[in-house]
Parts: sequence; structure tokens; C-alpha cells
Amino acid sequence: MATITELKSALKETLEARGVLGQLKARIRAEVFSALDDQNTPRPPLSHENLLINELIREYLEFNKYRHTASVLTAESGQPEVPLDRQFMANELNVAEDSSSKAVPLMYGLLHHFLSSKEEHKGKLFLKGSATVHSQEPHGHLNAES
Repeated sequence: MATITELKSALKETLEARGVLGQLKARIRAEVFSALDDQNTPRPPLSHENLLINELIREYLEFNKYRHTASVLTAESGQPEVPLDRQFMANELNVAEDSSSKAVPLMYGLLHHFLSSKEEHKGKLFLKGSATVHSQEPHGHLNAES
């Protein structure tokens, strides 16, 4: 007869082999974050900028098989469960794509653009402060002002 330790080990191996163990751990983490989050304090609305940034990050995480991290990001940030449409994201970011660029996350294309512009222009990109992002609030939310 198998011991408790052997049964635990066999169960763990089976769950890992099926790719379920990591998902369960991520779901537990997300539920813990949700339980610890003060439900009495309403979350500020997700700003347009944060919505886009979170979606870029989620697309990157899922592409690289960091699904557990992506599930925690979604749960903690208030990002919609359903990913934003890729074409919508490209339009919002004023990005035109060819068929090869659609095979990788938008973040890779943006990074490639900035790295190749660096070589072409030898100058630095001047980033201007956003008129809508003012200060950091608890839980990583930005306080938006129009």
C-alpha cells in the first residue's frame, strides 16, 4: 500500500504533467490577493492608459507562457477577463502591422521600433509627461485627471 507521501508525490507529478498545478497555484494566489484586497474601498476606474499598458503586458505574459502571472495581473488590476482585440490595440497605439508582426506581442514590435530608431537617429526620444497621469494611488492605480 502506498504511503501518504507517495500519494502526494504521485498527485503532484500528475498535476504537473497535465499543466494544471501551476494554474491552480496561480488561481490560489489570485484568490488570496482578492481576499486581502479591501473590498470596502472602491477601486478607482481603470484609466485608458492603464488598460492599454496592462493589455500589452498580458499579451507578452501569455505569449511567453507566464499564464499564472497574467492571471494575477488580471485579478489584481481589474483588467477585463477577456483580452482586448489586437486590432483595437494596434489602432489605439497608432501601429500598422504586417503578417509577421502579428505573430508576436505588440510589445516586441514597439521595442524593435525603438531599438532600430536608436541606431538610425543617434538621438534620444523626448518623453513628455502625460496630461492624464498625475499621481500613484494605492494598489498601483494611477490617479487620472483630465
